Amino acid sequence: MSLYAPPRDLPTRVFTRMPDELRRPDGDSDWGRANKPGQSVPCFLEGPSFDRAGNLYVTDIPYGRIFRISLSGEWSLVVEYDGWPNGLKIHRDGRIFVADYKHGILLLDPEKGEVTPFLTHRRSEGFKGVNDLFFDREGWLYFTDQGQTGMHDPSGRVFRYEPDSQRLDCLIDNGPSPNGLVMDLDERALLVAMTRGNAVWRLPLQADGSTSKVGIFTAMAGGVSGADGMALDSAGNLFVCDAGNGCVWVFDRHAVPLYRIRSCTEGRTLTNLAFGGEDARQLFITDSSTGSILVADLEVAGRPMYSHS
Repeated sequence: MSLYAPPRDLPTRVFTRMPDELRRPDGDSDWGRANKPGQSVPCFLEGPSFDRAGNLYVTDIPYGRIFRISLSGEWSLVVEYDGWPNGLKIHRDGRIFVADYKHGILLLDPEKGEVTPFLTHRRSEGFKGVNDLFFDREGWLYFTDQGQTGMHDPSGRVFRYEPDSQRLDCLIDNGPSPNGLVMDLDERALLVAMTRGNAVWRLPLQADGSTSKVGIFTAMAGGVSGADGMALDSAGNLFVCDAGNGCVWVFDRHAVPLYRIRSCTEGRTLTNLAFGGEDARQLFITDSSTGSILVADLEVAGRPMYSHS
């Protein structure tokens, strides 16, 4: 980023914090032992997404929980099950899709408090461990299959699912930890966060549905983690969570850094984000290390999501 002027800092504040009675400071989970060995993991928030009524849904990966947070910041448990829910998005028809590391793509019924399988394998082979998902304007589903990939094993995959034909295509299979993903403003390319590669890749989409000339949209600043959840505003600016540096970077359509949105807590693990609030001019960010939801006020509204069209 040294080629450009330093990005301007934007502040955050705490919108809400997971109540103590919902935390599990002595909790034990396979996910915690594998990903946070020797550490206390009372919760680990991900997957923020707003429904039409303005409620914010978030996932709690290690304990298989999905919560709904009201406009006033009140928490309620929607479901708890044997899984590791990560990304969550709401389709325009109201269905809630969950990227679950253990089970694949699931459907959540918030009224019944149930999850059911939607897409659990490809050609009878299970996924490595799905991470996040995104819907384009046509309702096609894109999702990342991250597993334990990284620079030592750049075999992470990005998939696209066409619901009418039920066709599932693998767009790339050489990603060093593919994570958050979003389409650019014109939906001509898919932008994918590569966490262990400390970069955001750009995947141009061809007329036949394939991708070619995949390149790096922007390199990140480095650190102990890397690019995580992402979102786009209505001007095409890209918001990228930095899961190790306690901030969100904002890049314009040409990858010029504009802002750094800093965490107001001691936590450094900002994992994902969603636009909400009045006129979608607020950014809500999951601070996984403290179990908090942060909020920042923005000048440009978020890109209208497919779920609200």
